[in-house]
Amino acid sequence: MANVTRYDPFDVYVEPFDNLFRGFFRPVRTDNADAAVQIKIDVKEDDKAYTVHAEIPGVKKEDIHVTVDGNQVSLAAEIKRDSETREGEKLLRSERYYGKTYRSFTLGSDVDDAAAEAKYSDGVLELKLPKKAASNAKRLEIR
Repeated sequence: MANVTRYDPFDVYVEPFDNLFRGFFRPVRTDNADAAVQIKIDVKEDDKAYTVHAEIPGVKKEDIHVTVDGNQVSLAAEIKRDSETREGEKLLRSERYYGKTYRSFTLGSDVDDAAAEAKYSDGVLELKLPKKAASNAKRLEIR
């Protein structure tokens, strides 16, 4: 005996729509391209200085570079891969990021870069950036 099935002309459109909405209801996994270490910062200000706390985990302090130019602050860091392997061991999966990351931001006033201080411990970089003294501009009297 032959099997009889009902023909549905819209059946071919069900599969593409199922695939389209499949990722909306569960997390989408990305590979290492988007997993780069992002430098997260907190910036505090008082009358005399700015204080910046930047989270840069897994980086040696000699691989962190800070540049101050006026009111522009730039942070750069390089995370290096340890090449230690033991005999008889093989790496099955690595989710750690290795590479360079960069962050730049602008402050409200110029920084006295000669008096700036930096300290790095436990994955947190602390910058003390004193504000530059306001210039003593003279007001000219128009005669």
